Amino acid sequence: MADVFDKLLSSSAPSFMETGFRPFYQALSARDGEARVRCERVVMAACNDYLGLSGDPRVTGAAARATERYGASCSGSRALCGTLPLHEELEARLAAFLGCEAAIVTTTGFQANLALAPLFGRGDLVFSDMANHASLMDAIRLGWAGKRPYRHSDMAGLERQLVTADPDAGKVIVTDGLFSMEGDLCRLPEISALARRHGARVVVDGAHDIGLLGAHGRGVAEHFGVPDAVDLYTGTFSKCFGSIGGLLAGPAHIIGYLRYTARPLLFSASMTPASVAAALAALDIVEAEPERRTRVLDLAGRLDSGLRALGFDTGSARAVVTPIIPVYIGGAELCARMWEEVLAEGVFTSAVVAPGVPVGRELIRLTLQATHTDEHLAHILGAFAAAGRRLGVIPAVAVGRAATAGPQRDRDAMPVHVR
Repeated sequence: MADVFDKLLSSSAPSFMETGFRPFYQALSARDGEARVRCERVVMAACNDYLGLSGDPRVTGAAARATERYGASCSGSRALCGTLPLHEELEARLAAFLGCEAAIVTTTGFQANLALAPLFGRGDLVFSDMANHASLMDAIRLGWAGKRPYRHSDMAGLERQLVTADPDAGKVIVTDGLFSMEGDLCRLPEISALARRHGARVVVDGAHDIGLLGAHGRGVAEHFGVPDAVDLYTGTFSKCFGSIGGLLAGPAHIIGYLRYTARPLLFSASMTPASVAAALAALDIVEAEPERRTRVLDLAGRLDSGLRALGFDTGSARAVVTPIIPVYIGGAELCARMWEEVLAEGVFTSAVVAPGVPVGRELIRLTLQATHTDEHLAHILGAFAAAGRRLGVIPAVAVGRAATAGPQRDRDAMPVHVR
């Protein structure tokens, strides 16, 4: 008789475990570009808090005041007893910020994408970039529409799919705005042109770009100067907004439809008062302090250039270097060893293996924050130089300016500059 609990972990995680290294589920505390891991202070280079707002006193203060006023939880779904005036205020602000008719917030960003499922009906077709976030893929699986995946940013492949599709089918192109592993942007102008030509809608998950890109932080559409290219946005508050929760923004009738059909909205307790208030305070800062975006993008450009000069593979050259910088290592065991060696040098990163990336494309994922200092940046480069040379990932001697970009850490010394 089969046992439903007779399961094996079908990813590269077992390979990691065989090395003795444990890159996952590490207990830590982090703030302002630094963290405490294994009782040591290190540079935090694995956090998605790109603008450094999760610890901003204006954000934490708003969360504390909301908790004092409304309690720790709404203890109900939005449809029943879980809607506060704060939820409605945030939704109105988001709609105005993104230039949409309406918006609705969800408890997590993952749920915001799952809430798309009712849009994908029988007879419809969903065209999805194969590098999209897992939550988008799950939403497509939950819907009834036909699935038409295309290779990452392959516009010719997407066009072939659209040309051969049933002309009478409802069509939607779904894509990340800023891809969470590769760190590159979707080709939104081309996607929009193809969508118009073939009568398709465009849904963009702006989890990593809303708040970061564009003159006002409105994401990839503003960055590319195509404000009408996106029919429906999804997103999260766990990146640039220093909180947690999700959003959908678009035409009022579609948002209204999802309010009464999307199970993640109907059957989940609502976003907590603290999370809503924190997101509202962060939105104020996003609108008022564009220098945070400028700072983190400048740091990212310098880090990418430095890593390339050392000999690391950070992927194809990108017109815009974002705070997500992949360092391709290849091979689960080598990736695990690189992660451990970089941590020994005083830098905490993310090791990414299957199913996060294809087998053979294992990587160390680096992320930067506006609160990182120039000293932090030098330390990251120095750590990668030292670890990469020890493991033979890069040449023993670099030819670029990054060869002396940062000092190799004395393992018994304080690892980072602490303000």
